[in-house]
Amino acid sequence: MTTTTAAQRREQAKVDYNAFLAACPTNKLLDTLSDKWVCLILSALADGPCRYGELGATVAAVSNKMLTQTLRTLERDGLVARRMTAQVPVRVDYSLTPLGESLLPILSELKDWAEGHMDDVLLARAEFDHHNGNAG
Repeated sequence: MTTTTAAQRREQAKVDYNAFLAACPTNKLLDTLSDKWVCLILSALADGPCRYGELGATVAAVSNKMLTQTLRTLERDGLVARRMTAQVPVRVDYSLTPLGESLLPILSELKDWAEGHMDDVLLARAEFDHHNGNAG
């Protein structure tokens, strides 16, 4: 059995987790993280645990189906924890795990960038549509 060094393991991980390869698990994770509902739900949980109804009210326009589906995906990926409290009715709270919390600075930057550059994007879209005959 060959022993590998930490440097060799890091180099192998670069090969194993190359996000540009379609079959790579990193590629699949980026697909999940780039979903708008994922970004909004993780951001909504930044201030602390929320119940399902609170998340639905905070994340405008998310359907119950998409909220449930997204929460399950985030729980499976270890980004969100689901805690049930035995009471009548049963109370279910969702919160970020430490892994989920580690994404917050990145999501915050992305959200801030989008909010700060929306006028520029809208102008670019209008110019593009004007030059390409699109109604928008």
